Amino acid sequence: MEYMVLLGPKRRSAEGAARDIRFRGLPPLGSELPSTEVVRGSSEELSDALKDMARDREVWDAWPLMPTQLIKPFDGVADPGSGDSWGIAAVQADKSGFTGAGIRVAVLDTGIDRAHPAFEGVQIREADFSGSGNGDKHGHGTHCAGTIFGRDVNGSRIGVARGVTQALIGKILGDDGYGDTRAAFDGLIWAMNEGAMVISMSIGFNFPGMVSKLVAEGLEPDLATSQALVAYGLSVRWFDMLMNMAKRLQDLGPGCVVVAAAGNESKRNIRPDYEIAASLPAAAEGVLSTGALARSPDGYAIAPYSNTFPELCAPGTGIKSAVPGGGLGIKCGTSMACPHVAGVAALWWQAVREKRLPAKADTVTTQLRAACRIDGLAPGVNPAARGSGLVIAP
Repeated sequence: MEYMVLLGPKRRSAEGAARDIRFRGLPPLGSELPSTEVVRGSSEELSDALKDMARDREVWDAWPLMPTQLIKPFDGVADPGSGDSWGIAAVQADKSGFTGAGIRVAVLDTGIDRAHPAFEGVQIREADFSGSGNGDKHGHGTHCAGTIFGRDVNGSRIGVARGVTQALIGKILGDDGYGDTRAAFDGLIWAMNEGAMVISMSIGFNFPGMVSKLVAEGLEPDLATSQALVAYGLSVRWFDMLMNMAKRLQDLGPGCVVVAAAGNESKRNIRPDYEIAASLPAAAEGVLSTGALARSPDGYAIAPYSNTFPELCAPGTGIKSAVPGGGLGIKCGTSMACPHVAGVAALWWQAVREKRLPAKADTVTTQLRAACRIDGLAPGVNPAARGSGLVIAP
């Protein structure tokens, strides 16, 4: 059994202290961010250890470690063809006078192929929270980063915010596309500490995977489900806590906009009401959950796999972007919609700054939502499936 322990700012292991990086110029708030540790052992050993922790005022909480995984995309055609990625024109980034210049963006995913020509001129800082080392052997993180800030490749435009020159790449999923809640929490805290103004996360919490693991370790199915429910509930609470901390960053700085993929579990192609609600981290308070759109003869339609109740939506089917090794590839999923919103958020950050509006995350989120459009969507699109509508660049 593994438990994640959330420690207050005054109690940190040597590993945690080395990983904890204060906000530059903002030490009071930075010092309030927590750190994490993992304790392992048998149920009997952990019972005694957790009782001791409960008496320690610097231990904020402890709960079972929960697995995470990427929002698995669907691969598209083998040949990406020529021309720009269609999502660029759909969000009207091609008409925008803004490029995302001066905006720091974080991508929490499977890493990045930093040698890819799409990222030439971008100052990339990598941090590995997965234990598998920096770099991207999977390809998911590289594809998402390419959609946010990738430069043109072989004459094709793939990036929404091509003026971004500072990127934080937190590897919170291993080369197999799986991770855990500790890596997700540590990656978020790191990105906030490093001053990210936009954070993109195309991951999901793997509740069924945790149940299966506990059953494999010898627990009865009902006990395994109960423990997974406890872990999920506590993860919701503490993820909301981190988002509240992100909101408080605006007291001393600009704050950050967090964007997450709604998930790909719906199956409207089987029947129209086969809809699954967005789950963590997209369902957390203060996160811009993103649904996926596909092209259709009648306008942009909700992709059949896109989970319901997103905050807004963006192109997600047949998206061209960077793949490891220097080329381009096509992928489909809310994982691909999420970086479109992150890229548009970077454009709105620059617009807010230049228009002399309050340079705060709340301002950017308000502008982002207000600019969403539904007039280009196909008739009959359910509001619960598209949220505020299609994101539009300033």
